[in-house]
Amino acid sequence: MNQRILVVDDDVAIARTLQRHLVSSGFETWTASSAEEALELLGEVEPDLVVSDIYMPGMDGLDLLDRIRSATDQIDVVMITAHEDMPSAIRAMKAGAYDYLVKPLDLDEIDLLLERCFRERALRRRVRHLSEEAAEPYALDQLVGRDPQMIEIYKMIGVLAENRTTVLVTGETGTGKEVVARAIHYSSAGSGEPFLAVNCTALPGPLLESELFGHVRGAFTGATASRRGYFELAGSGTIFLDEIGDTTLEFQSKLLRVLQQREFFPVGAEQVRHTEARIIAATQRPLEELVRSGGFREDLYFRLKVLEIRVPPLRERRGDIPLLTESLLAKIGQTLHRVAPVVSEEAVASLTAYDWPGNIRELENTLTRAMVLARGPAITAQHLKLEQPPPPDDEEVEATRGETLADAERAQVHRVLQRTGGNKRQAAMILDISRSRLDRLMTKHGIVVSERGHDGSES
Repeated sequence: MNQRILVVDDDVAIARTLQRHLVSSGFETWTASSAEEALELLGEVEPDLVVSDIYMPGMDGLDLLDRIRSATDQIDVVMITAHEDMPSAIRAMKAGAYDYLVKPLDLDEIDLLLERCFRERALRRRVRHLSEEAAEPYALDQLVGRDPQMIEIYKMIGVLAENRTTVLVTGETGTGKEVVARAIHYSSAGSGEPFLAVNCTALPGPLLESELFGHVRGAFTGATASRRGYFELAGSGTIFLDEIGDTTLEFQSKLLRVLQQREFFPVGAEQVRHTEARIIAATQRPLEELVRSGGFREDLYFRLKVLEIRVPPLRERRGDIPLLTESLLAKIGQTLHRVAPVVSEEAVASLTAYDWPGNIRELENTLTRAMVLARGPAITAQHLKLEQPPPPDDEEVEATRGETLADAERAQVHRVLQRTGGNKRQAAMILDISRSRLDRLMTKHGIVVSERGHDGSES
């Protein structure tokens, strides 16, 4: 369905000219010569956007804006003003207008404003849809585990639901840090607001800033229109910054300003914006090490670590693996449109004994593969294809005692690549990183593997 626009102006010539232009641009358009007539048309037309002059006989445009805002937040309002009437335009923006147009009207400027408005409307609808869709699956009772460490996390989530403290969630890759963050959000009073997650590793610095802070038209090559970022779109919801340890120092300084003063500048903008969004950050990297090496700002570290939640790896809560297996199989069964199979005692023993370097993400991938391979109603140990790495010898243990963070990182990447037979796609999934980041880590540590295709040939 085409977007609907209602033009309100007592100057019939302006209203008709604008209507003809909008209709030629593909919009369904109606006109009203007064605010009173516009109010009568609202229920009948159900417009997406109202474009209204400010000064009209009887009820003026600002009163019309107030009436619309008190009735709904689903209609955007653009005001028309004169050059000498900028105070009224400012009042309109404070009252909730989307933007304003200055007389004499420039049709090209109108086209750009409408393009931006309807693009942002679509993004707002998507944000609302994702928030509503995500609320149920990530409710607090969807967290699985009875281990004492998990019980403490549940208690902490309950405490955080009562306030808006900044939280740092730490833990190895695949342990469920985002699940914890979502549980905090959806257990709080602001659960009706958006939860927006950003993978800091996946976006280079400039794109990350644009995604979070937004940008103005012309801020960089390709910025043909202004765009609002997550910190505006989230309202008083939650921004989840995954892998915060991979961000640049320049970005960190801007994030620190958000935490300290609740304000930021869109890329290329000179006017400050404000945010009420809560920040939950996560990392698998020890930020203390990064602070000591100069890779992370110490002041930001302490701002983020108002309260820290450490999510334990699976090898530290093996007793939860049968519960997780049951829960994950039910979820996978829905995806594959199959009844969840039972798991043999031998398979449960194998699952519990395995160390799971990729944690819950690796467990889910393993169970998905096993369910596909299992033609019958049961999953056996043969379907799991788990190979526990051999215990380290004395020399390896001695070397581990003195290894650096880089050594540990290299060993982890190399171990996972060996387990996947050099399959980079599977290795990236287990490590919970992008394929491009895996390639960078391999280059950084000089790791060379021969990736084999499905037929066993090298690729």
